[in-house]
Amino acid sequence: MKYISQENAPILEALEKMKSARLVPFDVPGHKRGRGNKELTDFLGERCLSVDVNSMKMLDNLCHPVSVIRDAEELAAEAFGAKHAFFMVGGTTSAVQAMVMTACKRGDKIIMPRNVHRSAINALILCGAVPVYVNPRMDPVLGISLGMSVADVEQAIRENSDAKAILVNNPTYYGICSNIKRIAELAHEHGMLLLADEAHGSHLYFSDKLPVAAMHAGADMAAISMHKSGGSLTQSSLLLVGDRVSHGYVHQIINLTQTTSASYLLLVSLDISRRNMALHGEKLVDRIIAQVQYARDEINAIGDYYAYSKELVNGDSIYDFDITKLAVYTRSIGLAGIEVYDLLRDEYDIQTEFGDIANLLAYVSVGDREKDIERLVSALAEIRRNYRQTGREMLKAEYISPKVVCGPQESFYGDKESLPIGDSVGRVCSEFVMCYPPGIPILAPGEMVTEEILRYIRYAKKKGCQMTGPEDMNLQRLNVLKL
Repeated sequence: MKYISQENAPILEALEKMKSARLVPFDVPGHKRGRGNKELTDFLGERCLSVDVNSMKMLDNLCHPVSVIRDAEELAAEAFGAKHAFFMVGGTTSAVQAMVMTACKRGDKIIMPRNVHRSAINALILCGAVPVYVNPRMDPVLGISLGMSVADVEQAIRENSDAKAILVNNPTYYGICSNIKRIAELAHEHGMLLLADEAHGSHLYFSDKLPVAAMHAGADMAAISMHKSGGSLTQSSLLLVGDRVSHGYVHQIINLTQTTSASYLLLVSLDISRRNMALHGEKLVDRIIAQVQYARDEINAIGDYYAYSKELVNGDSIYDFDITKLAVYTRSIGLAGIEVYDLLRDEYDIQTEFGDIANLLAYVSVGDREKDIERLVSALAEIRRNYRQTGREMLKAEYISPKVVCGPQESFYGDKESLPIGDSVGRVCSEFVMCYPPGIPILAPGEMVTEEILRYIRYAKKKGCQMTGPEDMNLQRLNVLKL
């Protein structure tokens, strides 16, 4: 057996070997190494199209890996401290859904924070599991949802001892971490699995200066967005599995929904990015930490803005903070985060990750440069100087606790009717309404529509938030369960 180490990239090596073989393609894809679509080849490049290939013996098959993909997944598992790793080409959405569908069947309960990504609730619609929401604590000034309090998790367990799993965000979009190690211990003490949505935490595995990574804290499964902070191509992710879960069963679940025609561009990007982080991750993360700290100090020196960090830590609902997250509170200059987001893009050609009604998030990762950080800081200073407003009435940013009437699957597939959104108060919503990004639902299927929620939706739309989810994309009407 050939010895492989973290210095290897098995899928990359196999693709290079395939190219040297000069195969004549009588298989798919139909562009035939780019020759059949000149415009696409001119745009993406011949080197890219030449490895946009189908599964074949020398390249293995993601649905049933026995050679190079298997080797690449074993190296990923080793790098991230997992028993097994799966390469996912449907984004972390598919990894989150595979976790939930592995842990839960129809009617099973799963404990989760309400500020989960829509992918987790989508998984409940698919498998029929029922959420037990732990409403997150809220920072009254910043208007952001925090982590799950251990006491709140303990209460949820006492009241739902038959739950199959607990899902934790590690970290949240804003960098907030719960006490995942203690929550994992509680889950295991009560025969439950601990699942982690680590879409924003792939870098946690490569630095001891950051909050603990899920698999290091005892999680049973973790969904990792390598494309967010690990440097791989968009839509490429990892699903990590511990030794309390059958990886064979997980693979069966993945194959229910994942494509049988996996892109080798995505697969090789995972392989190369894993090698890069395994060999150089600590150094890369140190640079990110330094860049963000510099930006945070400079932004706070501008005045009015508040770029927050570990000073928020309270040992419970904010057990730890990911200091690579550059989140900035903007309401103190009289502008919503989404308004600053729009100004940066439209006036300064700077694309940040997202803005909500109180905060802006600039995502700093392995590819950022010091001069870009300087440009962001300078633009924020100019926005404060040129656009600052005082005495402006702004909606208080706060978490709205949902009134859950029934499970997501029951509501989504139930008999429904479309109403003008203003007439939907008091009815049970049967679809999603959310700002994207970050993709955390304001309303989810099975939840009561309230006047408070509609006021928040109107305000978010007015400020420029992109509202997604409902069948009526203009959000003039809303689907609700028939009475």
